[in-house]
Amino acid sequence: MRLCTTLLLAGCSLNLSAANVPPPAVDLPSPGAGKVATAVLAGGCFWGVEAVYERLKGVIAVVAGYAGGKAADAQYEKVETGRTGHAESVQITYDPSQITYGKLLQVFFAVVHDPTEINRQGPDEGPQYRSVVFYSSEAQKKVAQAYIAQIERARVFRQPIATQVSLLPGFFPAEDHHQHFLQRNPDNPYVVANDLPKLKNLERQFPELLKQP
Repeated sequence: MRLCTTLLLAGCSLNLSAANVPPPAVDLPSPGAGKVATAVLAGGCFWGVEAVYERLKGVIAVVAGYAGGKAADAQYEKVETGRTGHAESVQITYDPSQITYGKLLQVFFAVVHDPTEINRQGPDEGPQYRSVVFYSSEAQKKVAQAYIAQIERARVFRQPIATQVSLLPGFFPAEDHHQHFLQRNPDNPYVVANDLPKLKNLERQFPELLKQP
């Protein structure tokens, strides 16, 4: 449930304090020019997650959707009950010769969300807002697990990382009105309070990764 429209006066917003999240020590090798790859990540409301990755060089397309549950339950009204197993997710199609899987994960932990939260992000509560790296190969799984262990050893966050590393059972695109939501609704109160700060943080921490206007 999008609560920030009612909690805005109470100062509800995602804590985006700058954390020194290091680049991954273990990453996937580049498959060579002309190849594309996909990553599926869940880190709270998919509006802001989608908007962050759409701005990265090497990212070809980003789709908001659902992952973790069954195809029959991949509908917004069902997912928002928190009983379907789905998490609001994004599917990122990218050129690994321009941006690596590990770099996508670095942005995920540094900018996209608070990975220490359990079943919530900012004003949104429920397992549909949990933090998950959905892997589609053993190589992705190993990189994600190694990176989480690296961040934990570096004590980047005060609390333990709650991010799950789970096999991707399937990705299901969300309804059309959820796609590119921030682009189409930049003045939405929820977006202003929770998602625009992520973009500012992205610009500050990773200016070299941004697409040219």
